[in-house]
Amino acid sequence: MSYLEIAQKIKKNQLAPTYLLYGTESYFIQDIKKQLTNAILPDGDIENLSTYDLDETPIQEVISDTETYPLFGERKLIIAHNPSFLKAKPSKLPFEHDLDRLQFYIENPVDYATIIFIAEYEKIDERKKVTKVIKKNAAIAKCDPIKEHELSKWIKTIANDYHITIEPKAFDVIETELQANLHLLQNEMMKFALYVGEGGNLTKDDAEMLISHTLNNSSLRLVDAVIERDIRKAITIYRDLLKMKEEPIAMVALLAYQFRTLLRVKLLKQKGYSQAQIQKQLGIHPFVVKIALSRESKFTIEQLSSYIDKLTNADADMKQGRMEKELAFDLLLYDLTNSRSQVTKSSI
Repeated sequence: MSYLEIAQKIKKNQLAPTYLLYGTESYFIQDIKKQLTNAILPDGDIENLSTYDLDETPIQEVISDTETYPLFGERKLIIAHNPSFLKAKPSKLPFEHDLDRLQFYIENPVDYATIIFIAEYEKIDERKKVTKVIKKNAAIAKCDPIKEHELSKWIKTIANDYHITIEPKAFDVIETELQANLHLLQNEMMKFALYVGEGGNLTKDDAEMLISHTLNNSSLRLVDAVIERDIRKAITIYRDLLKMKEEPIAMVALLAYQFRTLLRVKLLKQKGYSQAQIQKQLGIHPFVVKIALSRESKFTIEQLSSYIDKLTNADADMKQGRMEKELAFDLLLYDLTNSRSQVTKSSI
């Protein structure tokens, strides 16, 4: 089952005795765990909640706890992390898991307990007998990271949960800034909801003011400063990044990526590629292509090639110690914000 199918069943109080949550998207895993905890122990009944690490505790001890009647309550919840016996190569442990005991329990669970296995692994070994038993008798949610094309759907879903609306331009800011990071998206949406209030509308200005800027988005803002030839704006963004402990070498790499993307998009556009074809060819987020298409016309191919050369040289100066990194980046920004007019004059 998918994350959404499991979540819908929990909301309808259609609970299973055993769950397996596996995959590398911790947002989905943590959210299902939270929903199950609230559904099974609605009054915060921590006496009937047990958490185990199966790298430290044999499964037979966990099953014994699961079969024990709840204390001063009707139900109990057991959460078991790291079931490495489901992997192709299990962890080497100083004890053995009694998998026969586990398989018998899964096929014959008690009616007053729920056990959740949390396996934050990319894959489990579906050929194993224990895995087959779990698949046959348990509710399983594969919690993989979302694809970039699914991000807009999740922004809308979380906005609906908080009962707010988002202007299209604000939507673009969020999508560009947060990309496919669901934990960050959840936290930012909560912040937006508190700011605009229930039923409120988030504008582009609101989003830009409130959003926690990432290095990737700041590199886009630096590109904007270069386009505008606004050295003051460029230096301000750079100083903010330094306060965030970002390395100048990393900033050069991201700026180089932005200008290389502009160049590649410009070249493909000149060959007659559509936006969708460019996105497919380059394998990047559709919105990244959209942003690049809105900017590429402000540069010639020669200018973009010149910028990439300057960034390559600055990177070499920093890595080879020919110049102090912060000074090199300062000089780079001055050079980039002035070079458009120089290149344009020389081409006239």
